[in-house]
Amino acid sequence: MLDTDYLNRLETYFKDGDCQFEFDNGDEERRLAILDFLEKLMELGEQADELATKLIFKGGLAALAGGGAPQDGE
Repeated sequence: MLDTDYLNRLETYFKDGDCQFEFDNGDEERRLAILDFLEKLMELGEQADELATKLIFKGGLAALAGGGAPQDGE
């Protein structure tokens, strides 16, 4: 489920201006599809941020660093 290659391709698509080009030169249907995609991506980014915070502050970071499970009261 973790497809870093796809995320890298998406990053390139944004950085290289391909998304902007498609938006500027696309018909109305394509422009709406791009905006819908970006909106969904932003929503997923917010969810990812929330999840990362939960994972880090609920002992996930300590376990990842080799500290094991959090102790009572942590």
